[in-house]
Amino acid sequence: MLTRRTTLAGLAATAATAATPSLSLPAGSQAPEWEIEEWINSDPVRLQDLRGQVVVVDFFQLWCPGCKSFSIPLTLKWEKEFAEEIANDKMKIVSIHTVFEGHDHQTIDRLRTFVEKTGFGHPVGHDRLDKSIHDRLPITMIKYGTRGTPEVAIIDKEGRIAYQRIGFFDPEEKAALVRRLMAA
Repeated sequence: MLTRRTTLAGLAATAATAATPSLSLPAGSQAPEWEIEEWINSDPVRLQDLRGQVVVVDFFQLWCPGCKSFSIPLTLKWEKEFAEEIANDKMKIVSIHTVFEGHDHQTIDRLRTFVEKTGFGHPVGHDRLDKSIHDRLPITMIKYGTRGTPEVAIIDKEGRIAYQRIGFFDPEEKAALVRRLMAA
């Protein structure tokens, strides 16, 4: 029997997949620079300035059930787990609020409140919209070919996509990947 939560998560994933015409970038692709309308809790962060670091990017939405139950808690856990590596500029976590639906509800003001209440220690940015294309899809979402939220990308020290996936994955397996990429 489907619960309301799984039904909403399934509908959100289906809607996201249908709304986004492209697919995730393949491993080995150069990761594009993100385009952020506003950084919520940090100075601006540019991907090109993070060369030499492994970068974990969480594409999320405020009303995404999978984001609230999986990717956001995971990035907050990884902040603690990888605190030494982050402090020593070996790794960076960035969350990008990539709103492709519900624009009137998922506002920057609501994002600011959520980030403050949730206690993000890593940078959170609000993806810039290009209202003239793709039914108001966020620019970074288009560049990365994300198919919805949550979607996580892991970028190696040379700025290439090492892993990108929508939905759930084995966190321990990906934490091991992050460690291997930092050691390379």
